[in-house]
Amino acid sequence: MRKFLAIALFCLLPPLCSAAGLHVLLIPSGDEVPYRNFCKAFRQSLPAGIQLEELKIESFTGKEKADLVVTVGMKAAGLALNRTTLPVIASMIPSYSFAALKQIRPNGLSAIFVDQPWDRQVRLLRAAFPERTRVGLLTSPRSNLDISDLRLKLEEAGDTLLSEEVPEGTLFGKLEKTLSGSQILLAVPDSAIYNSNSIRDILLSSYRYRVPMVGFSEAFVDAGAICAIYSTPEQLAAQAGAMLGAYLKLGRLPEPEFPKLFKISVNHEVSSMLGIPIPSRELLILKLEREGATR
Repeated sequence: MRKFLAIALFCLLPPLCSAAGLHVLLIPSGDEVPYRNFCKAFRQSLPAGIQLEELKIESFTGKEKADLVVTVGMKAAGLALNRTTLPVIASMIPSYSFAALKQIRPNGLSAIFVDQPWDRQVRLLRAAFPERTRVGLLTSPRSNLDISDLRLKLEEAGDTLLSEEVPEGTLFGKLEKTLSGSQILLAVPDSAIYNSNSIRDILLSSYRYRVPMVGFSEAFVDAGAICAIYSTPEQLAAQAGAMLGAYLKLGRLPEPEFPKLFKISVNHEVSSMLGIPIPSRELLILKLEREGATR
């Protein structure tokens, strides 16, 4: 009887974590528009009762009293892991950077990645350019990007990956070599290669070789990429809010996640200029969803 009562009382206890009174620190890496949009959407996604405190990165000391930290971008993630032992959800970070963060702290860390999973990107390439099978890729040594899974998925789709690692000072030589053998240039979020100083010249080179660039943000399409698949800060913020809800339910951080929702943008002016037809954004999304790309 006593054992039964003990079990019954245990079942009546609240979950390990409760939204009521949970104190969450939100730390963006800067004040740029994507970070501001994420923070605004994240506030709106939270379960009722959570106390949210947003701190500028320069104000964070690691001594703040809280239950969990949500960071936005790599700079804030690295700072939080070095300064606090609180659980951290590192959002809007490249998936290839997660291993480096785990070296700082192997436990009490999860993430929402900013880049799309390889299988989703390969599906986009097949849907957008069914006749183009040679895919070029540039990576920097510091990214430590593992492209073995991408190579395998492209081979399964009947495509070939032509990849070049780009040491400092060799970008345009490596770019010319890649473009000369490729039919598509797949860009990844690697700031050592794709940045405000280089993007214009990379795009002009791709036009000269008539090799369309597939980007990883809407801004890339506005700049001149033929298309891009990406997740918005608002979509990633909603996913981070859902991860926080799972933490409340489970009492532990879930595993890191790639984006669950995505958007596609298409630049039909570039398509026309290059003479390379591409389906509409709506048709591309429909094709990817039919093939399970949102899974």
